[in-house]
Amino acid sequence: MEFSTACQLCPRLATFLKEVREAQPDYHAKPVPSFGDADTRFLIVGLAPGMHGANRTGRPFTGDYAGILLYSTLHHFGFSSSAEPLNGAGWANTELILRGCRITNAVRCLPPQNKPEPAEVKQCNTYLANELASLPQGAAVLALGTVAHLAVLRALGLKAKDYGFGHGAQHPLPNGMMLYDSYHCSRYNTQTKRLNETMFHEVFGAITGYLHSLDQSSRIRS
Repeated sequence: MEFSTACQLCPRLATFLKEVREAQPDYHAKPVPSFGDADTRFLIVGLAPGMHGANRTGRPFTGDYAGILLYSTLHHFGFSSSAEPLNGAGWANTELILRGCRITNAVRCLPPQNKPEPAEVKQCNTYLANELASLPQGAAVLALGTVAHLAVLRALGLKAKDYGFGHGAQHPLPNGMMLYDSYHCSRYNTQTKRLNETMFHEVFGAITGYLHSLDQSSRIRS
């Protein structure tokens, strides 16, 4: 099943988005597609679009507080052409390009109170499974938060008890990928100091080092 912004497989979410479109006609207010090249070696998985973030702009982590830390970090490590995800008018910066990175969510639709129901995470998991299946051998996957972590495991048919979530945790997966965990870069986590820039950069540093090691190994084999 291929992703479509016309998806209405979750009745509660489809009804809620219809209400949002009526109240905010200039908002995207539809399922949000992934952003970045499909064949990348680095996939970032978030939770779901935010009301005034991706639900408004149509691009993951664009327009809300979480995107500030994420895109500045992506730019710092060379994965993004800009640290600023918005243009001067407050919409998605169309000049921003991701390099070797792709961003998606465990749930593609804005959920009421930012809380998707378990059945909705499960329903949307097919889209994530397709994303993971398109990744090349040795790809790195970053799960932002427990929901994203569990969604990745479900999509790969793996048991949660074998891969516990923890900030900074690294999990070699049976299919040759590496799963990295981080606390979600939400306003709540950063303002409560559960997550700070240094902690977030440490996770990205580990991922960058891993990807660099793959490049070195490839050059040696060639």
